[in-house]
Amino acid sequence: QVQLVESGGGLVQAGDSLKLSCAASGGTFSDYRMGWFRQAPGKEREFVAMITWTGGGTYYADSVKGRFTISRDNAKNTVYLQMNSLKPEDTAVYYCAGSRLNTGIRTPTLVVDYDAWGQGTQVTVSS
Repeated sequence: QVQLVESGGGLVQAGDSLKLSCAASGGTFSDYRMGWFRQAPGKEREFVAMITWTGGGTYYADSVKGRFTISRDNAKNTVYLQMNSLKPEDTAVYYCAGSRLNTGIRTPTLVVDYDAWGQGTQVTVSS
């Protein structure tokens, strides 16, 4: 099972950019589709973005499409989330997640689709 550690969170102003990183260890990183989720206070954890095993495919939540970019570097065992044009509603704890589960033709966007999770990193966007 891979272990995941997020970094890069912080306090920024609306309109700013931030890049999150998630370093993997203890497993075969390229075996995992990788995703980013977020959870705001009092809300359920929600899907943000997903990237396939080699990075050839990506998928985004509508709320971040065009502003966020997910990428991965399998040589560095790291997945990234570049966040531009940040809004106060992007404030949340951001979690990195890995999936080796078979979801068939369905893109893994559910929490249960992922079997490895990081501890999260706080992102706060002030207005």
